Amino acid sequence: MAIQILQVSLKDREILDPVLKRAREDLSSTLDLVKPIIEDVKKNGDSALREYTRKFDGIVPDSFVLEISKLDPKIDSPLESALQKAAENIRAFHQIQIPEDKEILINGNRLGIRHTAVESVSVYAPGGKALYPSTILMGVIPAKLAGVKNIQIVTPPQGGQLPDGLIAAAKIAGADRIVLAGGAQGIAAVSYGTETISPSEFVIGPGSKFVTAAKVYLSGLGIIGIDSPAGPSEVLVIADDSANPVWVAADLLSQAEHGEDSVAILCTDSLSLAEKVQKEVDKALIERPKRGEMKRKSIDDNGRIFVFPNLEECFSFSDLFAPEHLEIQTRNFREDLKKIRHAGSVFLGNYSPVAMGDYISGTNHILPTAGAARIYSSLGVSTFLKRVTWQEVSKKSLKELYSHVKVLSEFEGLDEEHGTSVKIRT
Repeated sequence: MAIQILQVSLKDREILDPVLKRAREDLSSTLDLVKPIIEDVKKNGDSALREYTRKFDGIVPDSFVLEISKLDPKIDSPLESALQKAAENIRAFHQIQIPEDKEILINGNRLGIRHTAVESVSVYAPGGKALYPSTILMGVIPAKLAGVKNIQIVTPPQGGQLPDGLIAAAKIAGADRIVLAGGAQGIAAVSYGTETISPSEFVIGPGSKFVTAAKVYLSGLGIIGIDSPAGPSEVLVIADDSANPVWVAADLLSQAEHGEDSVAILCTDSLSLAEKVQKEVDKALIERPKRGEMKRKSIDDNGRIFVFPNLEECFSFSDLFAPEHLEIQTRNFREDLKKIRHAGSVFLGNYSPVAMGDYISGTNHILPTAGAARIYSSLGVSTFLKRVTWQEVSKKSLKELYSHVKVLSEFEGLDEEHGTSVKIRT
C-alpha cells in the first residue's frame, strides 16, 4: 500500500481533523496502569523497583545506580569524535540562550529579575527499539549551562549490559550518575527517590506512553516539573515543485524509522511532486529494508501527502498541526519561515533534513509533539531556569504611591492590613 495522496483544502475538515487530532489520545487508560506502579515504588522503594524491573526488563542489575566518574567506557574513535562534535555544537547553540539578569527604575523603585536553576534533573533516555546517546547530550548540556547542580540519566538496564556509547555520552555531557530503571517505575524512582536513588525535582526526555503517563501524573501532583508531554515522533514537510522528491521521501521515512506510530506528512501545492514522492517512498522501502516492517506500518497508518490549492494553505495547515519537526523546502524558505508560529523545530531549505537537528547541528531534539508546539517550546536552557523577581522600594515612592494602594486595598477589602502595612511606613 502506497502513502496516500489526498487533494484537499482547509475546508475539508472531515479529512484533516483526524490527522490534526493525532496522538492526543486519552491517557486515562494508561494512567490507570501506571498509578499502582508509581504508588508501589513510592511506598516500597528499591524492593518494588526490583520486582518491576524483573517483570518488564527480565533482569535486575546488581546496583540501580552507576557513578559516572567511576566508569571508563570503551568506544571507537569515530563514535567518540561524533559525540564530541555534537556536544560542542549543542553547547554553542544553547550558550546563546542563557538570559541576563535585569533591573529597571520605576517611580524611583528598583525592580529586577534574577534567574536561578532548579537543583536536580533526571534525563530519561529510552531503550528498546533504538538507543539514544544523542538524547543524553540534548538533555544534559542545556541543564549544565543553566547551572543545575545534580544531573542523572535514567534508562532501562538494557539487558544488563549498558552500551558504552550511552555511558560515553553521559560522561561527555557532564551527567553525575546513571539510574538503571525504565518505564513508569523508573520515573517514579527518580521522582520520589528510593534507598539508593536520589530524587530529582525535574524529569525530562521522551519515552513510551507509560513514561509519558507517569511524568504527566507526577507533574500534576506537583512532585516534579517536566518538559512537555511526549508522543510519537513526527515530521511535516512543506514543499513546492523546486524540492527534490528523493530527498523528501527520505525525510518522511526518517521519521517512520522511529516507530510504527510515527507520523510523516507532506504538504504541497504540486500534484506532480506528490506523485514523484509517492513513487520514491515505495522505491525506498524496497531498496532500504532495514526496519522495513516498522517503516511500512508507519507510512501506511500515519503517512499522508496533502495537495493543497496553494502554499498559503499548506502553511495554515502546518500552524494548526503544530509539528514537532517542520521542514520547509520551498524557493523562498527564509520568507516562508515568517509565516510559521507553531512548530517544535524548523528545518529550512533542501539541505536541512531533520536528522541534522537530531544529531549534530546544535538545536535540541527534545521537542513538543502531538500539537503541543502550540503551547510548549523546544527543550533549552530556560527549561531549567526560574525567574525570581525582586524590588527595592524607596521611602519617597512609598509615600507617593500610598494613595493608590489605599484605594485598591479598600476595593479588595484588604485595607485593614495591606493598606496599614504601607501607611505606617509613611
